[in-house]
Amino acid sequence: MKNQIQLITYVDRLACKNIKELKALFQNQLKGLFGGVHILPFYYPIDGEDAGFDPINHQQIDPRLGNWEDLKSLSTEVDIMADLIVNHVSAQSVQFQDYLAKGEASKYASLFLSFDSVFPKGATEKEILKIYRPRPNLPFTMYKLADGSTKLIWTTFTSNQIDIDVSSEMGKQYLEDILSVFQKGGVTMIRLDAAGYAIKKPGTSSFMIEDTFEFIGQLSEKAKAKGIEVLVEIHSYFQTQIEIAKRVDYVYDFALPVLVLDTLFNKNTTSLKKWLAVSPRNAITVLDTHDGIGIVDVGSKNGKPGLIEDEILDEIVNQMHRNSKGNSLKATGEAASNLDLYQVNCTYFDALGGDEKAYLMARAIQFFVPGVPQVYYVGLFAGENDMELLAKTNVGRDINRHYYNIEEINAHLERPLIQKLKELMVFRNTHPAFDGTFNLQETPNHILHIVWENNMDKAELYIDLNAEQLDIRFSENGKYHRLKSVI
Repeated sequence: MKNQIQLITYVDRLACKNIKELKALFQNQLKGLFGGVHILPFYYPIDGEDAGFDPINHQQIDPRLGNWEDLKSLSTEVDIMADLIVNHVSAQSVQFQDYLAKGEASKYASLFLSFDSVFPKGATEKEILKIYRPRPNLPFTMYKLADGSTKLIWTTFTSNQIDIDVSSEMGKQYLEDILSVFQKGGVTMIRLDAAGYAIKKPGTSSFMIEDTFEFIGQLSEKAKAKGIEVLVEIHSYFQTQIEIAKRVDYVYDFALPVLVLDTLFNKNTTSLKKWLAVSPRNAITVLDTHDGIGIVDVGSKNGKPGLIEDEILDEIVNQMHRNSKGNSLKATGEAASNLDLYQVNCTYFDALGGDEKAYLMARAIQFFVPGVPQVYYVGLFAGENDMELLAKTNVGRDINRHYYNIEEINAHLERPLIQKLKELMVFRNTHPAFDGTFNLQETPNHILHIVWENNMDKAELYIDLNAEQLDIRFSENGKYHRLKSVI
């Protein structure tokens, strides 16, 4: 992976009808801003119940977007990351429909997990309640087979997302076949979606247990053999993230978004500095994604302190709701059809109350902390909450999944704020200091001072929160300069 900013986007929500038009964007309006792109699920169909994360056919690009040749062509412009959805497949898939029709006689029977395949002797209430769940309901759905019998199927997320038995030979082959298709299509990095839930084991939480690490390790080796790097997506307690990072290629820095909000809201760098002292260096840094702003990543767990005190964290969440004029409340928790109750659904710009200076500071912090930055397509334009789309779908995360047209994109790119952001992005992509050593300077709590050094090259970020001052200095041809555009 290039040490340059990555874009994360859907094809059809970025003013593109297809992959060919996305390539044209990188050749024109977005030229020089990104070294790679994480294309959110582009498999058939892109408009299922979970915006493509419930593929009917994981090996087929939705024909509305193009084909694998189009993706291969895009890979000549930017590196491509794709989601490998390891935990589940759509209930509408050929495989599961065959299972419903034929039951255990189906050649796909071993591909799916049922309650009794994990608990052949049944399960106690204690065992069931121990299972870690990303949604309030139990992770099972009762399905009726063609012969009239019923089967309790494991469905971690929704009843349309059928969990795969990744330990079975058929499950292993299913995932390996997808990797082979990715390799031919120009994909050089994958994100293992929902990998933490992939292994189910009686008597455990069935989330990020030791067997899960073994599974991730084995799958990662298969990917590497095909020239594909691996990013693991895990929302969890920060100490767990640190341990996970030791065992994988890349992890997300999901703690950063709330820590930056804490820094800017409370004019205090204490919690952020605490994290930067121990945070994984093999990280993909984010402020916003297609999901919500994660809270669990910085909070306490079972009496163990988090990166931010619980009372302060509660107030940060309340401040986000106030800053968004209450709109984020309409999209968060049980207010809408949310899978994840531990996230706040809101654009990052609205979480900051539309404060342009604070937004630029937030992005500067993201680009200067260790890791490879990833910018969400809505965040690229400092987008606002899409209340119209939320009202239409009643899906909480749609508040931050706007469908842009080309006129909107061109207008946003001309905004002074986005012009400044673009210059900051080009600077992060091109200055050689960022390939060197990260140094966090000792400063008072209202000051953040980060220095990157690479031989004679240097880049510095200086933020005075009390004075609301942002300053970026850098070396060039033996002289020291300021990035005046962001001041």
